[in-house]
Amino acid sequence: MTWNKLAVEEVNGIVTVTLNRPDKLNALDMEMFQELDAVSRSLIKRRDIRAVIVKGANGNFSSGLDIKSVATSKAKALKLLAKWLPGNANLAQRVSRNWRAMPVPVIAVLEGRCYGGGLQIALGADLRFATETTELSIMEVRWGLVPDMGGLLSLREIVGRDVAMQLTMTGDIVSGKAAKELGLITAVHDNPLAAAHAFCQQISQASPDAIAAIKHSTNRSWLSSERMLLARETLSQIRLLLGKNFFIAGKRQRQSLESDASKQYDYQERQSFW
Repeated sequence: MTWNKLAVEEVNGIVTVTLNRPDKLNALDMEMFQELDAVSRSLIKRRDIRAVIVKGANGNFSSGLDIKSVATSKAKALKLLAKWLPGNANLAQRVSRNWRAMPVPVIAVLEGRCYGGGLQIALGADLRFATETTELSIMEVRWGLVPDMGGLLSLREIVGRDVAMQLTMTGDIVSGKAAKELGLITAVHDNPLAAAHAFCQQISQASPDAIAAIKHSTNRSWLSSERMLLARETLSQIRLLLGKNFFIAGKRQRQSLESDASKQYDYQERQSFW
């Protein structure tokens, strides 16, 4: 597929998705919404990739919604918000929520500005690496709007209710350093892209089934009941024990303990049900 507002690159199973409107600070227009939805949907179906990195071009993640492109047209605004059922995700929400549904880790690399809809997208990632000087803001209130891109799904899990209300009600801009103290991001790095690649390389040594099971169980059980969490743990473990990658992981671990590099044990593609 040809991308006009994104750049998509894949190296050794690591897919990098770049928001690519540098002249507009990677602001979100309708075409970028559609392409983000399309690329994330396609990656969800792939069993051969190991991780996804989401970043912005030219030193900024995203300045948020391109108001002139989207909000000035009622037809475009309605297209973003349309859904068949209230509980379903619309286009605006899918560009954040789809990363949560992906069975591989998604790391958002945040530099420069990360405002409004840009931060909502980043909140859909599993990890957020930023610089100390990155600027982050849940900015919708400044336009008289409520955050409506699914970012609150993650926000309620990573910060306290009072912090979430403070951030969403004020639209304050916080630095990467302050965001780390609030729990809004995972880590601060001088080079967050390099840190993201290092993390991807590390988890690539683990069974893709185990990684998928950890993400699946964590996301679905984080706010569920104790009984539901215990049930999902057991079901995931049974599935892992029946898969070929469990035996491969054991061989790789024994090989590492014995310092024996004479054989190569490569993981197979992720099981289809993750």
